[in-house]
Amino acid sequence: MIALTLDQIAAATSGVLHGFPVAAAASAGDLVVSGSVQTDSRLVTPGSIFVAKPGAETDGHLFAPSAVDQGAAVLIVEHALDLPVPQIVVADAVLALGALAAHVVAEVRARGRLKVIGVTGSNGKTTTKNLLRAIFEGVGPTVAPRGSFNNEVGAPMTMLEVTDDTEFLVVEMGANGLGKIATLVKLARPDVGIVLTVGLAHAGEFGGIETTVTAKSEMVTELTPADVAVLNADDPRVAGMAVLTRGRVLWFGLAGTASVRASGIRASRAGTSFTLHLSDGAEFPVHFKVLGEHHVMNALAAAAAAESLGVSGPAIVAALESVERAERWRMEVLGGRDGVTIINDAYNASPDSMTAALKTLAQIREPGQRTIAVLGEMAELGALSGEEHDRIGLLTVRLNISQQVVVGPAARRMHISTINEGSWDSESAYVDTPDEAFALLCTIVKPGDTVLVKSSNSAGLRFLGDRLGEFFS
Repeated sequence: MIALTLDQIAAATSGVLHGFPVAAAASAGDLVVSGSVQTDSRLVTPGSIFVAKPGAETDGHLFAPSAVDQGAAVLIVEHALDLPVPQIVVADAVLALGALAAHVVAEVRARGRLKVIGVTGSNGKTTTKNLLRAIFEGVGPTVAPRGSFNNEVGAPMTMLEVTDDTEFLVVEMGANGLGKIATLVKLARPDVGIVLTVGLAHAGEFGGIETTVTAKSEMVTELTPADVAVLNADDPRVAGMAVLTRGRVLWFGLAGTASVRASGIRASRAGTSFTLHLSDGAEFPVHFKVLGEHHVMNALAAAAAAESLGVSGPAIVAALESVERAERWRMEVLGGRDGVTIINDAYNASPDSMTAALKTLAQIREPGQRTIAVLGEMAELGALSGEEHDRIGLLTVRLNISQQVVVGPAARRMHISTINEGSWDSESAYVDTPDEAFALLCTIVKPGDTVLVKSSNSAGLRFLGDRLGEFFS
């Protein structure tokens, strides 16, 4: 974090400085802090600020003594603690964390050349964030989220990593309800706001697709005329957001009307090749190592955002071609022994991403090769869960996947809908647990097979994918 005095931190968080004798209070606020900001006491290092955030299962205040032992210089707390370090007492630690992040970003923006890029969407946020990081790191000092830091805690934590040297800040913005993205947008004030897709991911939490549309549109409604809204021309729900923003709209997609688009897409197990068309008319061949044609859309979104901020076409292409994988457990290619390929894509799953992954599995099959889809639950679909699991089961048949293995009671409808198809019988198997799936797959996988492992994070199949990757390495 940038260097701030305790008085500045207290003012930014609307807190009260506590923990000094009266005689020392006058000078205490001048104490400068510049360490990291942490909500996990295990990550505290000497000079850190520890935010005692209450949680669903525990309370950060309980770990404040450990943070002090680790060298925390100051605590942000909701009530004063009997500990020998300065404390800033606030009404709400999470809101204080966001307020501090907003203050830091505003200070750095005012003093330097900082540009902020926000990204949201039902699918592809993390992949696009990683592509943006790769592009902008080649241009100047860049801060981007670690993992999926995209909520009211994770996004401010990323924002607080900027320094006076930072030129680009990428903020991933997720949501589980209305107003969440709007809150993050008001904290970060993006110069470029990207909306990738609006799909059924988390539809159960939002209460329906229309509410999801409203929530995702919050990315662009707060943009100023000087900002840029990067919108998916191929998604009608995203395209409809153009009338909601004051920012300049820059379209990406496969449609010929998109300013930044791709043509000549060719998918294989080595990646995806395409021609990148930028808004200035320039064209570039791209060999994109990230597996799956659907990730081309994420590459286009990142390219559009980068072009809008002045990054050259050759620099964009070089960065895209340097990325080896989308992210851990996202279309991650493992294995290799006896020609067996394991595609571990089990970090999350929605009907859209499940469809895209299965289509990729079918596309990259070479003549004579078998394909195996190991599928688990798609979580957080609410009332749509049953019919969407049925639809995926039928899609597996229609794509002529050689073998399906369905794992877990919550996904069993995929198996039932599959075996109800007249053309299928033994091509689908059902097991209750990942351990049973591993044992089965070790006996049925043959040399040259390609195996896709796909489910929501909660199903735990990402660890099954890792086991299979190790077994066939």
